Amino acid sequence: MEQSFRSVPVGTAVAPEGDGNRPLRVVQWATGNIGTRALRAVIDHPNLTLAGVYVHSDDKAGQEAGELCGRDPVGVRATRELDDILALDADCVLYMPLRFDLDEVCRILASGTHIVTTRGEFHHPRTMDPAIRTAVEEACALGRTSIHSTGSSPGFITEAVPLVLSSIQRRLDHLAIDEYADLSQRNSPGILFEIMGFGGPAGTFEEFRLAHVQSNFGPSLSALADALGLSLDSIEASGEVALARNPVTIAAGTLDAGTVAAQRITVSGMKDGRELMRFRPTWYCTGDLDADWDLHSTGWHISVDGDAPLDIEMRFPVPLDRMSEVSPSYTANRAVNAIPAVCAAQPGIRTTVELPLIVPEFS
Repeated sequence: MEQSFRSVPVGTAVAPEGDGNRPLRVVQWATGNIGTRALRAVIDHPNLTLAGVYVHSDDKAGQEAGELCGRDPVGVRATRELDDILALDADCVLYMPLRFDLDEVCRILASGTHIVTTRGEFHHPRTMDPAIRTAVEEACALGRTSIHSTGSSPGFITEAVPLVLSSIQRRLDHLAIDEYADLSQRNSPGILFEIMGFGGPAGTFEEFRLAHVQSNFGPSLSALADALGLSLDSIEASGEVALARNPVTIAAGTLDAGTVAAQRITVSGMKDGRELMRFRPTWYCTGDLDADWDLHSTGWHISVDGDAPLDIEMRFPVPLDRMSEVSPSYTANRAVNAIPAVCAAQPGIRTTVELPLIVPEFS
């Protein structure tokens, strides 16, 4: 079935209050893999100033911000106290914790500080939990602030890139985004074997894992569909695994023949009884599988079926043994680059389509 869609202009940003020429004052919230890379980017940024750092562990509290990310001292020490952060009167918090805390988010926004986050709760306000959405929007109204979820995936590859590709379409029949990760050189046995289940027996795909991926990527697909005037009827998710044909040794250990060596989850945006959009991550430790999967190198493959069809390969030109070192930049950098646009936006939960094009500032 053909789907015609209307063009929707992006939202208009307004200039932030105060001196538009001064650097924006930014707080880095959490210093895990992504947060550490974001912290480094803020310190190096020509038009941002690091105002503070929030950490969760006692051993990081009090440490110099530059030392936390491999930079020279910058005169900022990390804290575990939310009140310390609120007292800074910063322009924006880069919110990157492992777990979402509604109370702290609302307090930050109500205090007058904007938030850019790599958490996925705010990609699509319409399908958010109504109580959470109301609380966040009330905090934004009180503080005259905005909040925006972004990153590489979801974000860049599920919203920014498809919006650009759709700009040359007048009919969209199907959009497929495939994400590939070759994990053969990732030396993280705890993650691969214990958390992800590689090397184990084939079985039913755990429901909690499907729900986690669906909750992260479903809102992003819904936001994309809404932007194109093709609102989805539902989001569905399914998972499958493939087994190693022969024993294989990877950086994290050994996979026996007949054990899980690849897995993928399909998140489908459904409209009128068929799949209109799809995001499908595929993680694999070897290409010697018992399933006929079309495996690509680590990166993304996008296909657009419409009146201007496209087939696009986006590979990460990084040696696999350096991927864990480089990959945090893909997520952190877009969040850092979004700070000026979010600080200039109208108060509320702002989506990709409501913000201007996110561009980096190099000087």
